[in-house]
Amino acid sequence: MVTSSQFLTLETFINQYGDSPRYELVDGELIDMEPTGLHETVSGKLATQMGIALTAEQPTWFIPRTCLIRPFANTPTARRPDIIVLDETVLVHEPLWKKEPVITLGKSIKLVVEVVSSNWETDYARKVEEYALLGIREYWIVDYQGLGGVAFIGKPKQPTFTVCELIDEDYQQKQYRLTESIISPSLPSLKLCLNDILPR
Repeated sequence: MVTSSQFLTLETFINQYGDSPRYELVDGELIDMEPTGLHETVSGKLATQMGIALTAEQPTWFIPRTCLIRPFANTPTARRPDIIVLDETVLVHEPLWKKEPVITLGKSIKLVVEVVSSNWETDYARKVEEYALLGIREYWIVDYQGLGGVAFIGKPKQPTFTVCELIDEDYQQKQYRLTESIISPSLPSLKLCLNDILPR
């Protein structure tokens, strides 16, 4: 992850970098997320499996090709999750959606996924807080390399898939290891374990 010292407004970021999957904006600071091929392999395999489940059980939900989340109206931050599931029937209430793929309302988002890379602290801490405050009801943290701190994934460190379900205002977290069947409250028909989406 590379950061830039140049301060950007949300509008400037969307105009200059809105179409690039490499960048997100955090407190006005441009972040180059530097995705690797292995990272894209995991997120691509997972999106494929999620798409199968979505087609079977939630016909109005979809995975956009690219999308930004603006978690706070008064802060120049725009998150670019690895995978996001939106409810098409709710997007009519999104103020920016017709012109830009930017989500501002938690009720539009059914599920969001972050595949962990070198900036694992952000996925396990700040995004957990931001996504809970926005009201996103389910958040997955896919730590396929076991990079997260011991406080987050336990000891010994190992690949971990964390499902965070919003209960009241906080996430309740359930962790899954390589061969354990993942249970998703939002996608109950999903048949998946972490080992299924690892790079070969």
